[in-house]
Amino acid sequence: MHGGRCCRLKRAISLWKRLLTPISNSSCRPFYHPQPKSALHCGKVSLEALAKRYGTPLYVYSADQMVERLGLFQTALKGRDHLVCYAVKANSALAILELLAGRGAGFDIVSGGELERVKVAAPEAVGRVVFSGVGKTAAEVDLALEADILQFNVESEAELALLAARAAKLKRKSRFALRVNPDVFADTHPYISTGLREHKFGIDIRHARRIYKGAAGNRWLDAYGVSVHIGSQIRSAAPFGAAMARVCKLVEQLRGDGIVLKAIDAGGGLGIDYHGGDFDAAAKVQEYAAAIEQALAGFDGRLLMEPGRFLVAQAGALLARVLQVKRNGKKTFVITDAAMNDLIRPALYQAHHEIVPVRPRPGRPRTVDVVGPVCETGDFFARDRKLAPVEPGDLVALLDAGAYGMAQSSNYNTRMRAAEVLVEGAKARLIRRRETMADLLAPEVP
Repeated sequence: MHGGRCCRLKRAISLWKRLLTPISNSSCRPFYHPQPKSALHCGKVSLEALAKRYGTPLYVYSADQMVERLGLFQTALKGRDHLVCYAVKANSALAILELLAGRGAGFDIVSGGELERVKVAAPEAVGRVVFSGVGKTAAEVDLALEADILQFNVESEAELALLAARAAKLKRKSRFALRVNPDVFADTHPYISTGLREHKFGIDIRHARRIYKGAAGNRWLDAYGVSVHIGSQIRSAAPFGAAMARVCKLVEQLRGDGIVLKAIDAGGGLGIDYHGGDFDAAAKVQEYAAAIEQALAGFDGRLLMEPGRFLVAQAGALLARVLQVKRNGKKTFVITDAAMNDLIRPALYQAHHEIVPVRPRPGRPRTVDVVGPVCETGDFFARDRKLAPVEPGDLVALLDAGAYGMAQSSNYNTRMRAAEVLVEGAKARLIRRRETMADLLAPEVP
C-alpha cells in the first residue's frame, strides 16, 4: 500500500509540474496554469470565470485540441485515401460534431438517434457516415438508407438479410461491410474488449468469405468493404496491426473469388493516458498509422477509421465545486457537487481520472476519497487518492473527461445534467444549457 501511494504521489507531482509549466500552444495541453498559483485555464479562458458564469457541475471542452487531434490522423495518413470517422458515442454534442465535420471528418454511429444528430449538426457529412452496432432496427436501417450513408457495418447474417429486405423495399442499393472478429486479444478492460469470438459484436472471420459470396448475387447489396473493431483504450499499436493483417488476408481471398472490396474500416480504440504522465499524442498516432500501413501494404483502396476517445477525452474536463470535507474515522471525504450521474466511468469501469484544484492552495497533499452526493456507496471519483489541499467552496477539475462523460450521464436521484461549454482560443460559448426540473418532468404523465 505504501509503495502504491508513493507511485500515486509521484504521478500527482508529475501532473502538477506539467500543469504549472507555461506553454505557448494551449491546444497541446488544454488545461493548464499560465503561471504558478493562478487559476486553471482552458486555452486562454479561466475555469473560475466559467464556473461563475455557468455554474457547476460543468463540462468544459477545448475545440483547439479536438481539431489538433483530428489533424494528427489526417497528416499521418495523407499518403493514402482515407476518412477519419469520429465515433459519435464518445461525445455527441452537436457543436462538436459540427466542429469536426468542418475539418473533413466523417462519423461512426451506432443508432438512428446518432444519425439524426449528424443530420442536424452537419447535414453535408451524412455521406461520410458509417453505421455500426449489433441491434439495428428496421426503422433505423430505413433512416440510414434514405440518408444514403457511406456504409453499413453489418454484425450478423440476420442483419444482412434485414438490410437486403429494407433496401429492396425502398429500392435503394446499400453499401455494406461485414464487421469481422479477427480473434486478436487487446489488453484492455473486459467491458470494452470487442474483437474475440465470445463477444457479442461482429462475425467470426472464418465465416465471412461464405457470407460475402452469398450476398454477391443480391442486386440491392453492394459489398463495399470489411470492418473490424477490437476494443477501446488500447495503448499498443501491435494489436491493430495484427487485426489488419488478418483482414487483408480475407480481402485477398475475396479478390480471388471475384469480390473486390473498396474499403477497409480499421475501427477505433487507440487509447490515451489517464494518469497525468507525459503523453505524446503525435507519436502515438504515428505508431498506430505505421502499424496499419505495414499491414495494408498490398491494399490500394480506401482506409476508414473510427477514433472517438483519442480525439475528445483529453480535450475535456468536468468542473465541480467542493461542498464539504468530511472525516469518518480514518477516512477523509471530499464531497463535490458532481456525482456518478455526471461521470460514471470511475464507478462503472474503475476508471482513473486525475483530479486537481482549480486554484492551488499551499500545503501537503493528503489521502482522500473524492465523492459525490448521490445515494450510492459507488458514487466516487477517486478512492485513497493523494490530493492537494482543498476546502469547501473550492473548485476541482476532473481531467480527461471529454469522452464517455456527458454521453453516459443520467438523471439518477432526479439530478439535472450538467451544462457544457466549448472553448476556442480566448472565446467560450455555451453549447448545452443546464437542465431544469421542468425538462425532467416534461415527458411524464402523473
